[in-house]
Amino acid sequence: MSPSYRIVFYVSGHGFGHTSRSIEVIHALLNVPGTHVVVKTSAPRRLFARTLGGRIDFEALQCDAGMVQVDSLNVDTEQSLQQALDFQRRLPHLAAREAEFLRAQGASVVAGDIPPVAFVAASEAGIPSVAIGNFTWDWIYESVPAGDALARDIRSAYQRASAALRLPMSAGFEGLTPIVRDIPFIARHSHREPDEVRRILGVPSRTGGKPLVLVSFGGYGVSGFDSAAVARLSDYIIATTDSPAQEHTIQPSDGLIHISEQRLYDSGLRYEDLVRAADVVVTKPGYGIISESIANDTAILYTSRGQFREYGMLVNEMPKYLRVQYIEQEDLLSGRWKPALERLLSQPPPPGRPSTGGADVAATTILSY
Repeated sequence: MSPSYRIVFYVSGHGFGHTSRSIEVIHALLNVPGTHVVVKTSAPRRLFARTLGGRIDFEALQCDAGMVQVDSLNVDTEQSLQQALDFQRRLPHLAAREAEFLRAQGASVVAGDIPPVAFVAASEAGIPSVAIGNFTWDWIYESVPAGDALARDIRSAYQRASAALRLPMSAGFEGLTPIVRDIPFIARHSHREPDEVRRILGVPSRTGGKPLVLVSFGGYGVSGFDSAAVARLSDYIIATTDSPAQEHTIQPSDGLIHISEQRLYDSGLRYEDLVRAADVVVTKPGYGIISESIANDTAILYTSRGQFREYGMLVNEMPKYLRVQYIEQEDLLSGRWKPALERLLSQPPPPGRPSTGGADVAATTILSY
């Protein structure tokens, strides 16, 4: 039988947050019989294959410019703008090509988190489209010197969407007001108990054990990270799955557990299980890790992340939802974590926890088209 719902889902390749929440929406979509999903993104295929397997079609496509990361904590603003301008010049040709693809696929609806080309292509193909995000790229680029014209072009692309699903901790949707709908957080939830995860990792249980601290900076690495100093934090167990920056090596030791992605999944675990087992995640503020920390009741120790406009908004919003503590980059890199960790772990929990069921809401909206 032919699928009843043919959905093409365009996902930004910038960072892992867009990917992780899009995967949750796709899981919700696939719970409806007769749904077929094609994913188009420059994010690594393996991130989708780990949990979705052969249930989707996957095509590699750079569908937005993103930002140029020097490492996980630093952005090259000038190069980012140039890259975005170059991409914008190619967008009309790319959108026309994608519109042909959508027609050939017999697509029913397009979803996008949140590359502008998705909505231009859908409009040209004569089918509805749904934007999902907590920020828009026009809002990001308008804060970059000489980025105003680029931002206007991107905003006009977004205005061709049928609906814009705005997540909490959001900004940049003012130009989309007539089509905006607010939805709850989208987050990956662990279904394992923390002590079960710790046992699989060979880490003592929470009862009587040391706090588990998960270092989470994504795929770019952190330049200048002194892993030996971090390993000497004897009052804590430090774990990470991160790859180091190119010029640096993370040295596993008794005080620092390096868990490769292969080992993680071979053990039957997922990343959200590590977040659930940890007492603290050490990270830069990003939507994906914040939402997963909220969903799995984990505190965040965070540092600054360079000239990225989303940072200030996330820092203002985070304390509403979970325990957070700032650490200077110099202290982070040199392993002087103990005072900040003590302050963080002594904080009371926030007064309430928000809904993290946004994936089902997003899927219902997409299918309504």
